[in-house]
Amino acid sequence: MTAPQAQPEINEPSPAMIGLIDDERIKNAESEPGNWLAYGRTYEEQRFSPLTQINKSNVADLGVAWYKDMGTNRALESTPIVVDDLMFFTTSWSRVYAVSALTGEELWFYDPKVPREWGRRACCDVVNRGVAVYKGKVYVASLDGRLIALNAATGEKIWEVDTITDRDRFYTITGAPRVANGKVFIGNGGAEYGVRGYVTAYDAENGDQVWRFFTVPGDPALPFENPQMEMAAKTWKGGEWWKVGGGGTVWNSIVYDPDFNQLYLGVGNGSPWTRVIRSPGGGDNLFLSSIVALDADTGAYKWHYQTTPGDNWDYTAVQDMALADMEVDGVDRKVLLQAPKNGFFYVLDRSDGELLRANPFATVTWASEVDLVTGRPVENPELDYTENAKWVLPGPLGAHNWQAMSVDVDAGLVYLPAQDNPLIYEMVDTWKETGIYKRNPGGWNTGLEFGRITQILIDNLAEQPTPKGYLKAFDPLTGEDRWVIEIPHYWNGGVLGTSGGLVFHGDALGMFTAYDKENGEILWQYNTYTSMLAPPITFEADGVQYVSILTGTGGGDLFSGEPLPPVSEHASLTYNNSGRLLVFKLGGAVELSVPNHRDRTIPAQDMAEVNDSAIARGELHYNEYCGFCHGLVVRSGGAIADLRRMNDATHEVFNQIVIDGIYGSKGMAGFADVLTPSQADDIHQFVRARANQDREVSLGNKKPELAQLTWQ
Repeated sequence: MTAPQAQPEINEPSPAMIGLIDDERIKNAESEPGNWLAYGRTYEEQRFSPLTQINKSNVADLGVAWYKDMGTNRALESTPIVVDDLMFFTTSWSRVYAVSALTGEELWFYDPKVPREWGRRACCDVVNRGVAVYKGKVYVASLDGRLIALNAATGEKIWEVDTITDRDRFYTITGAPRVANGKVFIGNGGAEYGVRGYVTAYDAENGDQVWRFFTVPGDPALPFENPQMEMAAKTWKGGEWWKVGGGGTVWNSIVYDPDFNQLYLGVGNGSPWTRVIRSPGGGDNLFLSSIVALDADTGAYKWHYQTTPGDNWDYTAVQDMALADMEVDGVDRKVLLQAPKNGFFYVLDRSDGELLRANPFATVTWASEVDLVTGRPVENPELDYTENAKWVLPGPLGAHNWQAMSVDVDAGLVYLPAQDNPLIYEMVDTWKETGIYKRNPGGWNTGLEFGRITQILIDNLAEQPTPKGYLKAFDPLTGEDRWVIEIPHYWNGGVLGTSGGLVFHGDALGMFTAYDKENGEILWQYNTYTSMLAPPITFEADGVQYVSILTGTGGGDLFSGEPLPPVSEHASLTYNNSGRLLVFKLGGAVELSVPNHRDRTIPAQDMAEVNDSAIARGELHYNEYCGFCHGLVVRSGGAIADLRRMNDATHEVFNQIVIDGIYGSKGMAGFADVLTPSQADDIHQFVRARANQDREVSLGNKKPELAQLTWQ
């Protein structure tokens, strides 16, 4: 609900005038800085606001103007669009809201009614990153693969199209559409489950398909869709990647460049992750982990740059891209900036894709450098994990993930949420034993060993790098840090910079903070009591500047779950993962109540029929099918149900939940296609055993030793 408050007088806009954003308005967004017209504020997606009413001298007076409870405990990742005092944003399950930017009063709400069973198909939570608003319409892409156009004034559906080419595969959409030149652009996700990536342009008026660009080649025995797919196929050598899927999904960043009428696609990882399975003969595997430039009107290929040739670590290049005019080596350039997962910050000439800079911005061990002459990384051969397990930085969460950065062109800096979060990589046992990999249509297809992940972790614990997070002011041309703030947890939110001299950032500890952009000094801080992933925005309405952020964590870090030492806990575990939209202004005086601590008591377990052999089998199955949502070693991170805390009634129907899917309407689909009732029994025994272990630790009867977490 929206907090009660004094309501300012509002001049209601005519329905015919609501959401009238067009290309010219977005191109000239600097002339109306009070609005936030596009995903990254402007077509350049720099996420840096020229507003100055809130500044270093007065930010200490910032307070809550209004808030809206979103009724969800799942991750919120949306960037709101603000146009003419109205705010449009999404929440979990692709739901869309239109509210007054001054008060939070709801204008309309739209639920695309995504089948809750579809949540099983989403590798990284049931999130959505926002809408596009254009010529009186609001566009949203649903988790189950539909692109929907809504009336911006009423929320009524105007048209809907199915974007999915193969509904037997586990495709999803979590990203925000982009609009330009009368077209809506959208990609998809699902590489972990084995899909083939592509981006499609639709007519913004009627939803007709205009063009489609596949990012990886399909079956080479079939005709290629275009010459680029034929070219790309030559870089995939051996194997049958198209049967697994190939990957290359564009699940986040799509940027339109009005200077060149180009569309830039940030392309994702391979399917499977491991190149020796995907392409045993070697090769770069285009266009995985690449930035691809297309003609925005026709979808024709212009150029590409591959950040991680032959990607072997899930190093997507889907992270936000920003466009800027910068002087590089004494020459004025129109550049593209990106900090992808692999840990190097890229500066490209966006006219032709020429590499200008590639500086590390976090701890990188997989490669020593990027050769600026060849444009290729110099891989570290000591971290080849084909034969033996290796800790690698970054891990698959990346040195930087989708959480937004902010580009301060005048200062020559990027305000960047970075992280050190390693993974222990080891080839899947079945491939090591037989040299054969078979696609699992109902689960993840990474090529890595997750069934024994706990034992692998424990066996190599002494070499584990320490996970941590950072907020940094980074110079992309020199690779130097202006300042760095270390954050105890690695999985934090996006960033906003402003001409008021401020950098806003929400973190895993629940703190929404304003930093001095000159030196990183904390100037203001507000405890939201909920971990954050979403990026802040700022806007002006009725002459007043506001700053807003959505709270709630989860997303791609569901697998890590409740932190193991030495990583600290976070706010959504301590309290609850309460999804809210918070809006601040100078002098805001709305009070949020301090939440109670979450009850994390683990109930006593019935261990009468539990035996070690069943537990050991259950551990393997749990890690293959359950852990990606419910957390490593059955320790949930706060967004998904913690199975250690099931009550007796839930234990009674455990197999009906896991096999029959009786909780499908709650987002827990059944797994009868991949698990037998006997295997579900084994998982149940493993869950009980883990709960019993952690209960004994909480009661002081056992030491919290990691070696006790596995039965393998």
